[in-house]
Amino acid sequence: MAQKVIVVSQNRQCGFDLRRKPPNNDISSANKNIRLSERYGHRKRGTRLKIWVIRVVTWIFTSSGFWQLRRWLFALRRRGAPEVIYFHQADDPYSHLTVQVLATLCTRHNISLVPMLVGPPPDSAAPERKKLNRYALVDADRLARAYGIKSPSSSDGIPESDLIRLAECALSAAIAADRFAEKAPAISEALWAGDLSTLKAIAAFLPQTGSVEAESAIQAGNRLRAKLGHYLGAMFYCEGEFYWGIDRLHYLERRLGAARSIIPVREPLMGPAPKFSKPPEIDFWFSIRSPYSWICFPRMLSLAHHYNAKLNLRFVLPMVMRGLPVPKIKSRYITFDNVREAQRLGLPFGPIIDPVGVGTERALAILHHVIPMDLGETFARAALEGCWAQGIDLASQSGISLVALRAGVNIQTARAALQDQSWRVVAEANRTDLFEAGLWGVPSFRVNGRPAHWGQDRLWMLEQDLLDEAKR
Repeated sequence: MAQKVIVVSQNRQCGFDLRRKPPNNDISSANKNIRLSERYGHRKRGTRLKIWVIRVVTWIFTSSGFWQLRRWLFALRRRGAPEVIYFHQADDPYSHLTVQVLATLCTRHNISLVPMLVGPPPDSAAPERKKLNRYALVDADRLARAYGIKSPSSSDGIPESDLIRLAECALSAAIAADRFAEKAPAISEALWAGDLSTLKAIAAFLPQTGSVEAESAIQAGNRLRAKLGHYLGAMFYCEGEFYWGIDRLHYLERRLGAARSIIPVREPLMGPAPKFSKPPEIDFWFSIRSPYSWICFPRMLSLAHHYNAKLNLRFVLPMVMRGLPVPKIKSRYITFDNVREAQRLGLPFGPIIDPVGVGTERALAILHHVIPMDLGETFARAALEGCWAQGIDLASQSGISLVALRAGVNIQTARAALQDQSWRVVAEANRTDLFEAGLWGVPSFRVNGRPAHWGQDRLWMLEQDLLDEAKR
């Protein structure tokens, strides 16, 4: 029987059967067996079988062997140079950064580059478009300064629509002339600078392409991108895998055999901790249902502890439980991206049991209760690792019991927490603060009220903010 989010019985509100005595399992025995007996649960046999199947399937999908075999099969079918499709969105700040490395990529690697124009992602994949556009400009500017490439922030916001149309025509013409990698950086720079005369001058040296042809090219790019399984611009596709912008370019280059990447991976350096006039304070927004929150969480703890920062755990409900759509095409890519990021970072990932619904609610109820007891970090990590790396079903009584025991939360404390719904008020307040910080997704973080960063691959920016705070 499917789990229901709406509770029917107060006794069984969030996971512990309060009519029974707690199990006699101690923490050590719980750690030895993540699949405790369901005798204290109320799942039917069919549901337990489904959970078992999901564990097996996700264990296979997230294994390094599966992806190595898949890549080997693609390479076996390869004839000639590898084909790399690049999806470019003219008014996307990340595309502006990415297009600047295309010529170098083609020089360094024997590839067949196939550029395609695309439009913005659909609303279902970008539910907070205005916030996304504003944040993308700020984030792309930070990336550009860090990597020594040209920033899109020279103009005030997104370029005017007339300039975008002209740039799209010029880009379409550059594709037709097989000169995209050569001409696109200058076209993009002129667009973001609002330089109409330069755009016209570049277009004059290319085959004449009208707005109808450019729009047709964009629609063709949109269809191919969706067919292959994505929704964003600044996206590379090669032999069954996507690589987003300069952030994931190193994976593509490693696939192509490079020992070093054009854009190196950045992680916190955690050098000698400076002295602060008072301990810095980090706001950390995360969701139990977010796999990116899982691969961020252990590193966030290490960073905060290294710099003796106070870490405020600002838990929120997942987007889908807040009424924001998460299309399957997005979920699939996110899961795959987390597989390779976890492998790079040496973190476990898979098997997976999605905690959406009751599982998330139970975990947040206990988390809210144990944060004042200084068990918040331990419990949140156990819950995230449990559902994203150990296949623990947080919606089951045995699953939530196991996570609580591993975090040092006794049954009586967990039982009391699961009867308290005040966590919902806190989660909503955290969501409001996240929106006021200009963001909507997790993991997100900031130090001492500074501008917030979004994404587990932006922890190095948070570290830089911490170091800047020490200089005050």
